Amino acid sequence: MSEQTTPGAEAAPETAAPPTTSTSTTAPEPAWRRLLSGSVGRNLGLVVALLVLVIVGAVTAPDTFMSVSNILTILRQASIIGVLAIGMTLVIIAGGIDLSVGSVMGLASVVAALTVIQDLADQFHWIIMVAIALAVGAFAGLINGIVIAYGKVVAFMATLAMLVGARGLAEILAERRTLQVGNRDFINFMNLDIIGVDMLIWIFAIVAALGWVLLNRTTFGRRTVAIGGNREAARLAGIDVKRHTMWLYVISGLCAGIAAVMILGRTTAGSSTNGMLWELDAIAAVVVGGTLLVGGRGTIVGTVFGVLIFATLTNVFVQNNLSSSVQLVAKGVIIVVAVLLQQRFAKPVGRA
Repeated sequence: MSEQTTPGAEAAPETAAPPTTSTSTTAPEPAWRRLLSGSVGRNLGLVVALLVLVIVGAVTAPDTFMSVSNILTILRQASIIGVLAIGMTLVIIAGGIDLSVGSVMGLASVVAALTVIQDLADQFHWIIMVAIALAVGAFAGLINGIVIAYGKVVAFMATLAMLVGARGLAEILAERRTLQVGNRDFINFMNLDIIGVDMLIWIFAIVAALGWVLLNRTTFGRRTVAIGGNREAARLAGIDVKRHTMWLYVISGLCAGIAAVMILGRTTAGSSTNGMLWELDAIAAVVVGGTLLVGGRGTIVGTVFGVLIFATLTNVFVQNNLSSSVQLVAKGVIIVVAVLLQQRFAKPVGRA
């Protein structure tokens, strides 16, 4: 029998279909746009904002604002808040928050100024006061870290509890009094001028530099960003998220201890009112500096500019004898604008 084939059913030779090319290919993004959309662009915006404030100050108070002494005053006023903000930056990049740094700073200043501690400093060396203040700050941060990381308490509530508790403990230890620091060697050291720059400014610069290295040049910093970007993905990648979170709060507490040493050297007094509500100023500087409140992005350089912007704004108002109430309104407007810009332009990568 002869095979019958259905007309049209013959197997046609297989030919590859010509590849379809899209006529609407997306043009590569210009290099300058990629540059401006990154950290360089965000920091450039902060530089412009700071320059605008400087110009306003120079125009409205030409005789005093641009003087070397006034510039050093601005840097000195920014230094203590700046140290608090460096530790806060790391915590917020990882998706946390620390509301207790101001109270921990006050507690550390009180403990370091207690009579028994000052007697030890007089007998041996004033470095004992510094070590005690740093230890108090780090220990408070450790408690925060353990409660948050291992106790699984929300960071907002845990640090809020520390805010209240540390302030209350400081009042108890100080008996609601201001404790004067009498060690002249400590006071003289904290008021040194190195090449014309105050010791407080040098401390701020050193802490900022160490924070930049930690965030940008170490595995610890990369893990901090990874945890803030996607906590679960970081855990699956092998990062011990709990332990890392605990150490972040220890660093934040340590920065509060450093700030306590700075306020002791500046005011020569330990008080339970030291650092009152300064945690809000630190958070504001971090946010204005471009760090996302939801975590995953932020820079130490941006935080430094944020601190300088607020310190310069305060100085402009003081130079022009303007109301502090208006100054608070201006600060509020700046914070709102910064958050709105974050919501408009921020695009966290890999967030679940």
